[in-house]
Parts: sequence; structure tokens; C-alpha cells
Amino acid sequence: MIFLARIIDFIASTLSRISKRSAVHIGAALLLAVAMPHSLLAQDTDGENSTVIYPAEYFSQWAPITAKDMLDRIPGQDNSSPRGGGGGIPGGGNPSSGGRGLGGGNSGGNEVLINGKRTAGKNNQTSDLLARISADQVKEFQIIRGTSGDLDVRGSGQVVNVVLFEELASSSISYEANVRRAQDGEYVPGGAASIGGQSGNFNYLLSASSRPNYNNAINKENSRLGDYSINDRVIEERTRDAINNELSMNLGYDFGSNSSFRVNALYAVQDSPTDLDRFTTNLRVQPNTLTTEREYLPADRDNWEIGGDYEFRRENGNRFKLLGIANQDNRDAGRERFLLDSNAAEEKNLFLDTTSVTEEQIVRGSYTMDVFNGQDIEFGVERAQTTLDSSLALGLLIDGGITSESTGGLTPQTVSNANSTVEEVRYEPFIIHNWVINSKMSLESTLIYETSEISQSGDVSNTRDFNFVKPKIDFRYNLTPALQLRGGVEKIVNQLSFADFVAVNDEEDNESATLAGNASLRQQWQWRYTFNSEYRLPNDAGVLTAELFYAQHEDVIDRLDVTTDETNLRSANGNIGDGVEYGLNLNASIRMGMINMPNLLVTTGLNLQDSEVTDPFLGIERRFQNFQRGRFTLTFRHDIPKLRMNWGMQYFDRIDGGMFRYDVDDIVFNVGEPRVNLFSEIRDSRGITYRLDFGALTNGAQCRRRSRFVGRISANILEEIEQRCTITGREFSFKVNGTF
Repeated sequence: MIFLARIIDFIASTLSRISKRSAVHIGAALLLAVAMPHSLLAQDTDGENSTVIYPAEYFSQWAPITAKDMLDRIPGQDNSSPRGGGGGIPGGGNPSSGGRGLGGGNSGGNEVLINGKRTAGKNNQTSDLLARISADQVKEFQIIRGTSGDLDVRGSGQVVNVVLFEELASSSISYEANVRRAQDGEYVPGGAASIGGQSGNFNYLLSASSRPNYNNAINKENSRLGDYSINDRVIEERTRDAINNELSMNLGYDFGSNSSFRVNALYAVQDSPTDLDRFTTNLRVQPNTLTTEREYLPADRDNWEIGGDYEFRRENGNRFKLLGIANQDNRDAGRERFLLDSNAAEEKNLFLDTTSVTEEQIVRGSYTMDVFNGQDIEFGVERAQTTLDSSLALGLLIDGGITSESTGGLTPQTVSNANSTVEEVRYEPFIIHNWVINSKMSLESTLIYETSEISQSGDVSNTRDFNFVKPKIDFRYNLTPALQLRGGVEKIVNQLSFADFVAVNDEEDNESATLAGNASLRQQWQWRYTFNSEYRLPNDAGVLTAELFYAQHEDVIDRLDVTTDETNLRSANGNIGDGVEYGLNLNASIRMGMINMPNLLVTTGLNLQDSEVTDPFLGIERRFQNFQRGRFTLTFRHDIPKLRMNWGMQYFDRIDGGMFRYDVDDIVFNVGEPRVNLFSEIRDSRGITYRLDFGALTNGAQCRRRSRFVGRISANILEEIEQRCTITGREFSFKVNGTF
């Protein structure tokens, strides 16, 4: 009850301090729930099944092109809105950033399955396939709110199962062509194509895409000295000309009614060179002087992944499943800085080159069996081996220094922990018990034992062993067919980011070239408690959800002082102690039938959260590093079937006021303006869709205040205050897609 009392106190104190804009957000989030006619607040009682089915005919009035178009029309399934109240594994599919392995079935968010199966891939994920699956291949969507041993994922808040037709008359080809305009007037084209279908027991989906990620941003910074006198003004223009080319395939073959095999593969190449022009005006002298710098930041990446899984189902319903994944991610990034004189002659004064190769191999086997009526057990083991080879070269302009071509013709500098190999071998035996207690209640219990060895060689040699027992309980109660209550307790062990072990480029501070690594990191872990409620309005009118969460964190990872030379203060990510996190999520997705507009789907979400940890530099209680106090989202989609068109809006805004990053010699505070996007789609009689997107219609500036100190921040000797804002400007894109 302590954590519940703490959450109630947190909500009350937050509401008492809330800004006017945030109060409007909260009102909008709650208005949809309280302003509806009472006739809508009673669910049809046509059965006790917690699975909601949307057949293909449900979507026919909107004439969707892809499976994603269909999913976007289902209340509560709008995936465009960022969600708050994290706690999942950091790093996503990037193994070097902490997203290693498959997690033994521990999944905290919504999952998407195809014909009840999870894709044997991490970068080539099931959710991404929806945009490549033609709508005429979809038989139905199943929103699974219960738990079952028949599912390929466990412990998810909700599972979306996309059921495809068993037989297709022919293959289907989908295509997309697009062009986007950035704020500097640059037009960048892109496109994608895929072909999918089925022939007998063989099904396939082949895709190719070329997607630009061109970006032009203007940074404006004004700074004052410690006595608040003016210092300088910096204007930067950063232009990134990135493009990502990708090939992927998803193949499946059913050997019979009892066994099947699937293969998924992906290959991608990304080239993203960035040009930066920096103009610094010295305001301390009269007349003002101007310094001009240019930076070139090349970045190349190629990655591949291949995964396969085999399933055999016995006559009694028991099943064996074997899954394997291998991937590799190669990255090469550089930074060269040039000082321009009055005659535009350039002098290089910084060279930085970082390379990394990450490889991962995963094997997971499991066996699921019925034990009693309504109960089944899955047990198995997962093995994951991940290796990171990282190197960093730094060169500076030093008078009289010995230069080298390996550092761009500058003088090489010694960087601690610049060349390292980090390897982790991890085993996770697990057992999962599913119990459908009755038609209203279900219980899923998970027990995972994690044992791993992390070794580092190169500039630093270190080997450590880790062992964790990770239990989890997920209880669900269907109070009525419309109202479901869920509660869960889980021990989560966050995987370590290999990037924290080695020296890397400092992308946050132009005055610092590198960040130190820390070979002594331990995993951050937590006990997480959640309580969820979901109410489905009758007649498909919408979904209301609410979640309370509380987490006790151990060995929180944040910045730590690792200085060895007092003339050069250094920090790295390290374990700073224990902390807590708690908050509330409210979401509503409603068809506006109460105003006679059932084809207007409005989705809104409000996240309020807070955290607390002891700062290692000042000894004060503060929030976690860069921790958002909350976020508000509002989106709507209005379909007009008679005109074969739809349009909508997306509004994203975070609750500012407490997003800090404390370091050994500076403190950074971040705020941001809301972002508003608009879109409009129209479909002609041939089934071709034309879409216009307008992004960042508001100013959308993201700003930070950096306070620099003389020596450590604990000395409280202010040296400089920087006020910096980044504006990416309005974006416009035009897209054409269709199938044949």
C-alpha cells in the first residue's frame, strides 16, 4: 500500500503544480470519457470471450490498401502516439545498445502476430510487415486480451493476431512512391515495393525500399558568462543527407497440419553524411568578431539479419518450437572540423573516427504441454552470444606534433579504452505456467533464470559473471465482457549497453570530443508493479484504458565521476544507487457516434510520471537522467467513405519542467514545444491512394539550457550559461501507393 499512497500523493501534487497548457491536456484526455451519453457506457453481454474479432468485411467501407491501414481503423490500436511509463528493455533491436536476445517471453507492450506466430527477427519485425501485407490477404484481426499457451508471446498487455487467408487466388503486389520537402527547400524521393502470396503450402513476402531521411536543422545558441554578462552567439546549420536501402523477405512452408518452418531475412545499407556550418560571434569585444567553422560528419552503416523457426505440434496439442537468429551491424562514423579564415581557407583542427561491428547469435527452444484442464506449461532455454568490436581514433591540431594519416593528418591522441572487444554469453532457462481459472479469470506465472558472462579485452581486460532470478505474475479478471482488470508484478533486469563499456563520440557537446567508457558497469534492475483497466464501449464505440505503475530500481545507471587527472574532468555511465519510478497512464480511443460522426476516430493519451534518485555529484534527490514528467497525445482520423478519402491530425507534447541531465561539470535542462502533423488521403476508382503529409506545423523548437561550471558542479562556481534551440522547420511529403 505504500506505493499506492505514493502514487496518489504524486498525482495530487502534480495537479496542484500543473501548467495551464497541461491542464488543457488533462481536460481533453478526460472529456471523451465523461461527456458521452450514458447509453454508451454499457457493454453488450453476448459472451465471456475476451478476444475481440474484426473480420475483413468490417474494413470494406474504407477500402484499405495494407494491413496497417486496417489496424489504424481499430479503436485503441493507433500506434502513432508515443507511450509513456517505460520499463521495457532499452536499445530495441540494437544488441550493442542493450536490446540483446529475445527476453525469454518477457514482453511488456502490445505484440503483433501473423497467423499466431511471431517473426523470427528483431530488426525485421512483425509490426513492420503490416505495411507490406496487402489488405486482400487479411481474413481477420484478433485482439486477444487473455493469456494462452497457444500464443508465441507471453505477458503482453494485449496481442494483435493478424489472420491471413489460407489460400490466395494469386500473388499481390503493392507499391509506394513518395517525395518529401525539407525546411531548406530540398526535395528527396523514395519508394517501396513488395510482392506476397501463397502457392500451396508455401507463402512468401518479398520487399524492397529506399527511404530518404534528409534533415535540415537550424541551431541558435546565446550564452552568458558566470557574472551574467553576454558572451557569444552561435548559429549552426546542420544538413543530413541520409538514405536507407533495404531488402527483406519472409518465407513460410507448412509440411502438414502439424509442422511448419519460417525464414525471415533482411539486408540494409544506410549512408548518412552530415554537413555542419557554425558561425560564432564574440559579443565580449567591440567590434564583434566572427569565427566560422565547418564540420563534415560521414556515417555509413550496413546490417543484415536472418532468422528461422520450426514448430511441431503433436496430436494431443503439445508443441515443440525451435528458433534461431543471427545478425550483424557494421557502423563507421567520423567527424572532421575545419576553421575558416577571412579568405575562406580551411585548417583542420579535429579528426575523430569510430567504428563498431556488432554480431549476435540467438537460439531458443521450448516445449509447451497441457497439464490439467485449463492449464499448460511451457519450458525451454534461450542462448544469446553478442560481440562488439569497437575502435576510436582521435587527432588534434598541435604545434610541433607528429602527424599521422590514420588521424586525418593531425597529431594522434591517446584515448583511454578506445579499442575494445566486448562479449556476452547469456543463458536463460525459463518456465511459464498459464492457468485459465474460469471464464472470467486467468493467471500467467513466469520464472526465468538468467546467467551470463561479460568479458572485455583490448585496452581494458575484465571478465564478470552475473546471475538473476526473474519471476513474473500477470493476473487478468474480466469483470464483465467489456471491462477487464489486470495486475502484474515483475522483476526486470535491464541489459547493459555495450556502448557504455568503451570510449565513444560525444554527440551532445561540441566542446568535448569523446565520452569515457566504464568496464565495471552492473545491470540496472527493478521490481515493477502495474495495475491496468480496460473498458470497451458497446457497438465498437471505443476503448478506455488506465494504468498505474510503480517501480523500485536498483543500481540505477547515470553519469558518474571517473576523473583520473584533475586537469581533465571525466565522467562515464555508472551505477549511482537505488531509485523509484511511478506514474499514471490514461488513454481513450473513441468513435464520435455521440455527435453522429461514427467515422471520426479520436485517440488521446495522457502520461504523468515521476522518479527519484540521489545525485552522485551534489547529493540531492532528483529525477532520473533526462526523465520526462509526462506526455500528452491527441490524434484523430476522419474517414469519408462517400468521397473515398480520410484526413487527420497528430498532436504530441511533453510536460516540461523537470527534464535534467547532471554531469561532473555541467547541468543540462531540456524543454520542447508541441508538434502538430496533418495528413489527408484520397483514393481513386482504381484503388490508388494519394496522401499529403504536413509535419511540424507549429514552431516545434527543442531547447536546452546548459550551465557550465569551473571545476565540478559541487563547487558551484558558474562559468557559462548556454541557451540553445533547434528548429527543424515544417515538412511536406506526397505519397502514392496501391496494389495490383
